[in-house]
Amino acid sequence: MVAENIKSVRDRIQTACRAAGRDPAEVTLICVSKTKPVSLIREAYDAGERAFGENKVQEIQDKYLGLPSDVQWHMIGHLQRNKVRHVIDKAVLIHSVDSLRLAQEIEAEAAKKGLRVSILLEVNVAGEDSKYGLTVEEAPKLAQDVSMMPHLSLKGLMTIAPFVDDPEKNREIFRRLKELSVDIQSKSIDNISMDILSMGMTNDYEVAISEGATMVRIGTGIFGERQYL
Repeated sequence: MVAENIKSVRDRIQTACRAAGRDPAEVTLICVSKTKPVSLIREAYDAGERAFGENKVQEIQDKYLGLPSDVQWHMIGHLQRNKVRHVIDKAVLIHSVDSLRLAQEIEAEAAKKGLRVSILLEVNVAGEDSKYGLTVEEAPKLAQDVSMMPHLSLKGLMTIAPFVDDPEKNREIFRRLKELSVDIQSKSIDNISMDILSMGMTNDYEVAISEGATMVRIGTGIFGERQYL
């Protein structure tokens, strides 16, 4: 079942890329494995997947040793400052940096461990009260601040769009994140890049791809409905 779902998702990614005149190789599929057991993650791994997204630091810790070392863990959920030290040496990318204080904590812990940590800024483009993230207006200033932190490597932006019945309703959200990335890139800030746009989930990733997504985060479309722990 998992392997079949992955094939279907990858086929749809290819179709969306072709329609947008893009190379499918530009889009990384992140299998969102939060709440899923190691056995299901192994099915996805055996089907060729290597990038997995988790919402909680504890889940990355629990699964880290139980899976092959070439698994690439992505921290996609809200990151509490007191959990930073437990994840920075395990996650290849932290998608959810949403404040200066969190960036400073990652910088401090990375310095202690001699690491350079790759991050994205999480932007709450839709302005939803229920979601974390910077405003569109706040993001450029934090990008500037992060550029001064020698142990952080800012790679781009992430957003979580609203859950909608019609994916087209989120097109403007994705377009605004792309425009923001172009705006930040145009400032030519040293030591940062805007190469990654992490946006689009099971219900809207094809629209996100058409607006420039370079990472899509698919959970339900691969593993089925979420199991709450």
